[in-house]
Amino acid sequence: MKVIKICIGSACHIKGSYEVIEIFKELIEEYKLQDKIELCASFCLGKCSNEVSVMRWDEKILYISKENARQMFENEFIPYL
Repeated sequence: MKVIKICIGSACHIKGSYEVIEIFKELIEEYKLQDKIELCASFCLGKCSNEVSVMRWDEKILYISKENARQMFENEFIPYL
């Protein structure tokens, strides 16, 4: 199972990490990926200067907002399953 870590530390919380988590939950369900992707909350991923920090299972850090969450999920996660 692939793990996605979404930062819920102070800086990312203010930038909307909980909204990104909810969007990702919906997308995982929409694409029926519950058996392939595990979504985890994480504290600081060390990249606080941009949008919400999200770590893909290969440890690549992506910067995601609620506005681009769907596009990022479709372009940066689904193709790498």
